[in-house]
Amino acid sequence: MKRRFTVRAAAALVAGAALAVAAPLAASAHVRIDPQTAAAGGYSYVSFRVPTESATASTVGLTIELPTDTPFTSVSYQSVPGWTAKVTTGTLPKPVTIDGTTVTSAPTAVTFTATDGGIKPGQFGVFTLSLGKVPDTGKVELPATQKYSDGSVVNWDQPTPASGEEPEHPAPTLYINDAPPAGESAAVTATPAPGAAAQASDHQNLDIAALVVGFAGLVVGAAGLVVAVVALTRKRASA
Repeated sequence: MKRRFTVRAAAALVAGAALAVAAPLAASAHVRIDPQTAAAGGYSYVSFRVPTESATASTVGLTIELPTDTPFTSVSYQSVPGWTAKVTTGTLPKPVTIDGTTVTSAPTAVTFTATDGGIKPGQFGVFTLSLGKVPDTGKVELPATQKYSDGSVVNWDQPTPASGEEPEHPAPTLYINDAPPAGESAAVTATPAPGAAAQASDHQNLDIAALVVGFAGLVVGAAGLVVAVVALTRKRASA
């Protein structure tokens, strides 16, 4: 009987440890942008955080779609080691007037392609764009297509409803005049140059979130161990 309760205690500790490991992975899931808000009329740097959620394949491609009804007239990208990038310009479905000028074509997509292995399982990459001028509208969706080395594709293109309940594959969304859903980032960028500081901030934010959730997992595991030990003590007392 003693052996049975000892096994239960060990199992509870293992379960807690597993939660501690899995929780940081969940916290890093989904293609997201940082920051999620911008001021209309200016230029904004937006970083796409792209985790590899596959356990066996690497992320080798990322295509970011840009709006055509409220287009950005200027789009550039920060170079990423081990990746090539291309900005695609196309004709708009209908002309748009921006600052008194009729615009008939604009950047419609940015495609990043890995040349050196891509983003391996358990890792994430950061891709930064400079977008402008930011349109005077409620929000802009920036759907992303993530390609894996095994040929699979994940489309991050589902709108997030006003309720804030996140869909399975949410589209990265830049909020301008609209407020982001509860719990989302509310930081507004102006025009600071992206670089190591921006990427370090992204890493730091992710690490802090993962640490907090991971600690919660350890607490749950410790609680399970305490329950098992108390049960073992009571069993011995009644024997």
